[in-house]
Amino acid sequence: MFIKKLGDCEEITANDGCRLRELLHPKNDPVELPYSIAIARIAPGQRTYRHKLAQTEVYYILTGEGRMHTDKEEQNVQPGNLILIPCGVIQWLQNIGTTELQFVAIVNPPWTEQNDIRLE
Repeated sequence: MFIKKLGDCEEITANDGCRLRELLHPKNDPVELPYSIAIARIAPGQRTYRHKLAQTEVYYILTGEGRMHTDKEEQNVQPGNLILIPCGVIQWLQNIGTTELQFVAIVNPPWTEQNDIRLE
């Protein structure tokens, strides 16, 4: 059994500008998995940079209210929403609420900095 506490994970600023903690990643943990899992957050009134990944990404909104932008689409998101972002899609997420926007980010294959391309 493998158990890890979120509070034990170092918080970093990702290429897209959000704050995140890599909760599970094959490069950091004794696991052989085809994906990584992070918990990310965006402060009220802030947004991530326009970016794209070479991997498929899934967001699951935990808290807060946001507006998800992908290529030419945009839609409001809230806790309980799941967002599938195919690889290569231009994306950004803005916090449109008054509280922190927190979400789970699952990336397959695992997230790497060099495959996370900032476009602005």
